[in-house]
Amino acid sequence: MAITRYTLRNPTLSPWRDLEEVSSRLARMFDESPVSTGGNGGNWIPRVNVEETKDELLLSAELPGMTQDDISIELENNVLTISGEKNEQRTEGDEERRYHLWERRYGAFQRSFTLPRTVSADAIQATFDNGILTIRMPKVAEAKTRKIDIKKG
Repeated sequence: MAITRYTLRNPTLSPWRDLEEVSSRLARMFDESPVSTGGNGGNWIPRVNVEETKDELLLSAELPGMTQDDISIELENNVLTISGEKNEQRTEGDEERRYHLWERRYGAFQRSFTLPRTVSADAIQATFDNGILTIRMPKVAEAKTRKIDIKKG
């Protein structure tokens, strides 16, 4: 998935909202996620935000219930891949406990992002705190906005 500019849209006015909702329900009914049917790999998909400042791109991902040891980040041919696995914590066969609703997702995931050439690959840094993975991707000096003075001819 390429990183593209975010455009604010009202999801309640989207003509595709109903189709997306039906697709999501069907995927849950057959115990598949929309991601796994789309060929992106994994059983669930973490939500991410991508922001841009004049100096860097910032990607943050929600990974609740995971530790940094559960997560892997790789960069190859300008493609940043975040992968990992969240383990299930329920026990089957317990006579004292019955599960009535089980909506939380577990299993492997993988997200890939094609980075723009403006990112300095050698300077990428990642931190993980309270279930939020933050990846800072500084821009190369040539890509940063700068003011050019106009001189009198």
